[in-house]
Amino acid sequence: MTATVPASQLPTMVGTELGVSDWLLIDQERVNAFADATLDHQFIHIDPERGAMTPFGGTIAHGFLTLSLLPHFLDSASLPVDGLLMAINYGTDKVRFLQPVKVGQRVRGRAVLSGAEEKRPGQWLVNQTVTVEIEGEDKPAMVAEFLMLFFVQ
Repeated sequence: MTATVPASQLPTMVGTELGVSDWLLIDQERVNAFADATLDHQFIHIDPERGAMTPFGGTIAHGFLTLSLLPHFLDSASLPVDGLLMAINYGTDKVRFLQPVKVGQRVRGRAVLSGAEEKRPGQWLVNQTVTVEIEGEDKPAMVAEFLMLFFVQ
């Protein structure tokens, strides 16, 4: 999506695909850094030798690492609103982790506008359903209803 739209038109766009991000490699270094940041050092994420003995055949990304990438994915699949001053994370309504992301796989986000409501003048609550796809896999890693609050002039 390239053209900008007035915020008042957002409700008429519900159901519109907003875009697809570029692929992003999930490597062991990224997973280890996330483990350090969150203090979640479960072996399935950080120990390739032990991870190889699991049904996954190797280490996997934290589900919350996948979730934390949504702002990055939405940078590539952004919703260009006229007069947008800023957008802040507002939360999630629903998150489902459908398949683990194995270290070494690439993921991307596909965003669809699933709701838009003006909460106050110039403040729009925007709901985007983001599907995190795994390259070469039919089943996505995650589907999340991601909420953002847009501040518009």
